Amino acid sequence: MCGIVGAVARNNVVPILLEGLRRLEYRGYDSAGIALVSGGLRRLRTTGRVAELGKLVDEQAFQGETGIAHTRWATHGAPSERNAHPHFSAGATKVAVVHNGIIENHEVLRQRLQVAGFEFLSDTDTEVIAHLITLNLRKTPDLFEAVLCSVAELQGAYAIAVMEEARPERIVVARNGAPLLLGLGEHGNYAASDASALLPVTRYMIYLEEGDVAELRCDGYRIVNCLDSSSTREVMRAVHESELTDAAVELGPYAHFMQKEIFEQPGVIANTLEMVLNAHSISPQLFGSDAENIFKHTDSILILACGTSYHAGLVARYWLESMAGLACNVEIASEYRYRDPVASPHALVVAISQSGETADTLAALGYAKSLGHRHSLAICNVPESALVRQTDLRFLTRAGPEIGVASTKAFTTQLAALMLLTMTLAKLRGKLSSEHERGMITALRHLPVALQRVLQVEPQIKVWAERFAQKRHALFLGRGMHYPIAMEGALKLKEISYIHAEAYAAGELKHGPLALVDEDMPVVAIAPNNALLEKLKSNLQEVRARGGELYVFVDADSPIQQSEGIHVISLPEHAGLLSPILHTIPLQLLAYHVALQKNTDVDKPRNLAKSVTVE
Repeated sequence: MCGIVGAVARNNVVPILLEGLRRLEYRGYDSAGIALVSGGLRRLRTTGRVAELGKLVDEQAFQGETGIAHTRWATHGAPSERNAHPHFSAGATKVAVVHNGIIENHEVLRQRLQVAGFEFLSDTDTEVIAHLITLNLRKTPDLFEAVLCSVAELQGAYAIAVMEEARPERIVVARNGAPLLLGLGEHGNYAASDASALLPVTRYMIYLEEGDVAELRCDGYRIVNCLDSSSTREVMRAVHESELTDAAVELGPYAHFMQKEIFEQPGVIANTLEMVLNAHSISPQLFGSDAENIFKHTDSILILACGTSYHAGLVARYWLESMAGLACNVEIASEYRYRDPVASPHALVVAISQSGETADTLAALGYAKSLGHRHSLAICNVPESALVRQTDLRFLTRAGPEIGVASTKAFTTQLAALMLLTMTLAKLRGKLSSEHERGMITALRHLPVALQRVLQVEPQIKVWAERFAQKRHALFLGRGMHYPIAMEGALKLKEISYIHAEAYAAGELKHGPLALVDEDMPVVAIAPNNALLEKLKSNLQEVRARGGELYVFVDADSPIQQSEGIHVISLPEHAGLLSPILHTIPLQLLAYHVALQKNTDVDKPRNLAKSVTVE
């Protein structure tokens, strides 16, 4: 969950490295550092963010043509300058390393390296890599060969970039379980954790695969894959022209990336549904050439996901069971991989991840396959990600880069994709009539317009946010397919405002949570005009009877009216089965505006990072 940038060029690479780090801060921002080979191996590190590192660079006139840089999300060792990357190791030549991931056998390696005479100056697992490479340089004078020997001993997930004082014309990078790509430019070559970091210098990218080790020089590169220990032949990897634009990763007129991404949702939903909006029917080909054959033999669904993506899966369970008549199990990926579930060879495994690099989801997918699950589908936002490469079928959500740590547009595009999956499976199973299919496509076609209308409730949300900012706790209630939306709303509020929030299925209120309700505990309810509304109204009366204050999101023409202790915001329309997507938007806006009132860091909440590439 850290960000890496490396560069070898004919010009000063410091501005490139700093801009790359700025674009990668969503991956971690506990500390930052940069190292250059310029009159020796030099580095600057700070517990501040990239802006603070930039000030240090200016003060010391830091310049060089070869460098690596890092922005950190702390795993081993507290955020401090001594634990900030890059880490050095000195032998016959000084070595610098930056690292994203976790080295699981670092304690064993540390003991061995201490016996060999290496002194450790940090609490990190990364320093082990630096010293291990230095140890292997005693056996071979070539850095590339030393890195190959070193990664063979590492257990865990890593993306690393390495350079040495004696050979300033190159850097060596390696990937196993954490994202890393190369950028090919006119004036040099580069490496980074994310394509967005390299857009200012190149649009041509090579996405490294598991086990790849690459050497970058100003005038070229080479890649070796070391997964097969019996062979270290060079391999060719495809060069992709990135479709990302600078505008996609810049704020534009918005105050925060989260705000921008909330307001982008009508557009990205339209992009995600583009292949359907102009069609008269839905096709399995949306999910891949083999989808129809696989779907026809699917007898159940297993969804694997974490965090916000898990909530999307919970909504989909309601859709899949009610529309397609398929049993659906939704698992938190980090829990699934450590128990002994019963596998069904005819179940379709659906793995959901914004980044496609979520470590627990990737591991859970591999575990499901090992248990005998034969077919898998990735719902993901990143076409070159590990998740997409490891599944039979795939659907790309086309949300564009999501920089804010609290997911917004990735979530709603996942829901849109899951509805398409539900409709496809229902149709193949004879449970979606032509008339119903046409009606659903019409509703999907209208969805971007409906989302645009929902965004217009923002002024009312701001009024609520002023009240919420004074609270320390909140309850969120929902029923049926809106219960996971309540869970997502609570998650957003706690993520960026630091208000403790919990979500409950409203029918569970009397089974314990009602004890918490008083005048200081706001209760947020999602109350669409559906079959469960009358039941929900009874639950809301239980809150009012205990002096609780209600904040209720309703649909147009709702029987729930504003009164003392009951605050109501009415959404412009009712969207039927698509209602969870619409009701998500005001909850995102509520969290955003409460965070503004509390003056927290909206895009970079404390202790969190965007892409969870470690367990």
